[in-house]
Amino acid sequence: MTANTREAQEDARSEAIANLLAEARRRTLALVEPLDDAQLNRVYSPILSPLAWDLGHIANFEELWLVQTIGDRAPMHGELGRFYDAIENPRMTRGELPILRDAELRSYMADVRERTLEVLDEIEIGPDAEQPLLRDGFVYEMLLAHELQHNETMLQLLQLVDGYEPPWQFGPAAVDSAGPETIVIEGGSYEVGGPAGGFAYDNERGCHAVELASFEIDRTPVTNGAYTEFMANQAGAEPPGYWEPDGAGGWVNAAMGRREPIEPDRPVVHVSWHQADAFARWAGKRLPSEFEWEAASERLDAVGQAWEWTSSDFLAYPGFEAFPYSEYSEVFFGDEHKVLRGGSWATHPHVARPSFRNWDLPQRGQIFSGLRCVRDA
Repeated sequence: MTANTREAQEDARSEAIANLLAEARRRTLALVEPLDDAQLNRVYSPILSPLAWDLGHIANFEELWLVQTIGDRAPMHGELGRFYDAIENPRMTRGELPILRDAELRSYMADVRERTLEVLDEIEIGPDAEQPLLRDGFVYEMLLAHELQHNETMLQLLQLVDGYEPPWQFGPAAVDSAGPETIVIEGGSYEVGGPAGGFAYDNERGCHAVELASFEIDRTPVTNGAYTEFMANQAGAEPPGYWEPDGAGGWVNAAMGRREPIEPDRPVVHVSWHQADAFARWAGKRLPSEFEWEAASERLDAVGQAWEWTSSDFLAYPGFEAFPYSEYSEVFFGDEHKVLRGGSWATHPHVARPSFRNWDLPQRGQIFSGLRCVRDA
């Protein structure tokens, strides 16, 4: 390969990354464009960050990795980064921190991006890059995924803003009721985990074989209609988040201050693991393990409409190695968090993949979480 060819390839990679970063930023700013500064700074929920913190965290994470770590440049605001540390600052305290706000926040986001693009022009990000963070553009893929994942977190909060008008279609699409109720997955050995090439988080590594017994899995996620039937027939069953009685024996979705009828053919969202587990047992089934879910993922309808709870605890795979920092995955391993798979309507396609492992506490339902059930074949 000639020097000119190599340089042309590097330029093309850099341009592609710059375009992806720009697209993600447009998406971020579109989410908050209808809001004023008071709404950005308001604490709407103790389990969701103020939007101003999310915006500053997105920019600070970018500065930390792309400007300071890769570009070897000094931080722009001294020790500001410690206020955007997601591990050190619980969500319930983030609204009280001395973070950037209003015009200063918007200026910071723009200044970080300008420096990021300066650094991008100075480095090599090909498959032979000496720095592991730069090999195949790993650190840029990580930062892109980080911003897009925060877009989904921001959408969770935006449901609490009365009168908010989403910039695109909000909520899962209706499922296709035509077809078999379940799909049989034959027992055998299945490979799970992130592939050898391409971007994946450390908790998806390494790819390994698991032995599964035969099982039947629902072809589609559980719908609002099915969940309504569950509540009507199971004493003590709790409604999903944002559901309120309509006064006539039915239910409405009260997100964003509206009161819209629940559509029975759409996947149910905002259910906790405990609610999902209770539904599965009421239906005479169970939640799939995350390995069963991944083995069946290529044959499932409506994947990506709601995150789907599994029965699995969030644990390390064999041979796990933290990269590039232990706080992304390792600190959450154990039996306190349950794994979700598949992605939701709010998950950007650049992030969603069969091996992606989401996780949350079993009592939480603020994410766009639903379920599908399995039973032994």
